[in-house]
Amino acid sequence: MRPLPARAGVRAAAALALGAAATAWSAPAASAASAPDDTVAFKITDPRISESSGLAASTAHPGVVYTHNDSGGVPKIYALGPDGRVLAVLTLGGAGARDWEAMALGKDERGRPAIYVGDIGDNLGGAWPYVTVYRIPEPAQVRSQTIRATRFKIKYADGPRNAETMMINPRTNRLYIASKLFGGAVYEAPKRLRTSGYNVMHKIGKAPAIATDGAFAPDGSTCVIRTYFGARMYAVKPDGRPGRSLGSVSLPFQPQGESITYTPDGRYFLAGSEGDDQPVYKVPVPGETGPSASPSITATTKAEKKDDADQGHRDAGGTRTGLIIALAIAALVGFGLFRRRG
Repeated sequence: MRPLPARAGVRAAAALALGAAATAWSAPAASAASAPDDTVAFKITDPRISESSGLAASTAHPGVVYTHNDSGGVPKIYALGPDGRVLAVLTLGGAGARDWEAMALGKDERGRPAIYVGDIGDNLGGAWPYVTVYRIPEPAQVRSQTIRATRFKIKYADGPRNAETMMINPRTNRLYIASKLFGGAVYEAPKRLRTSGYNVMHKIGKAPAIATDGAFAPDGSTCVIRTYFGARMYAVKPDGRPGRSLGSVSLPFQPQGESITYTPDGRYFLAGSEGDDQPVYKVPVPGETGPSASPSITATTKAEKKDDADQGHRDAGGTRTGLIIALAIAALVGFGLFRRRG
């Protein structure tokens, strides 16, 4: 399905305003031009992937990272190698691709490795009566194939909303979604998703403004939610829910940063952007030690004056302000169009 005109406006406004196992990721990569400490893990150069909007690093296949396009395309997941080349294309049989925004690795009801994709975007803030999460088993072999998808219908207890962040806690296999609002929130799915009826999600905490993706650490001890400007880390409570903020995290500047995941060893983030020929950056996780520890990643504490990396303190003020204004205008236009449809 092609994107709605209002969605195109949102994407254009944002774009104009902004301008694997441990061994697989341990080797140093080329430095990026944006800052001396920014490191490129790989570049996505395949012309079939122009709107990479989600990332998930496989633990079953060392060095493999899954991604997908955003909207208006076909229900396909691309398995990328350590150099960013496409190793395989997984087609989701029986699935749609209205507005894919996120992906995560989890398990199915029998405990087998599975890939989840969130068709959870809704730029008109209520145009869709429900959104959808698809699940396929993670294949034992990395080869192109069609895999029948299981569908889960999702609703929010407090009404429809736009979202681009979906996470699965590896300890509990519970699914979480963060809304993409200036006053965002984290929503928790039922303990077990069901294929009949609707899975109603309830708000359980706050999320950064304009959240675009997120992920749990492989050991489930922390999670991260990114924005267009940076990211914020959270501790995970004993019940598996995201808890207190651990601080903000600086990310390299990206034209439309809409993806983030942890590497399988939990030592790095992989952060990507929509667009053609975009690099995926390898960013040390604050608090983790290793030879690639970098001062470009900042986790602030309460004793420090600012804790705003997720709000863009590494970006030029004009860039950040321009994007905020563009997003606000796009949101208002989209809301107005939706209201006129009612």
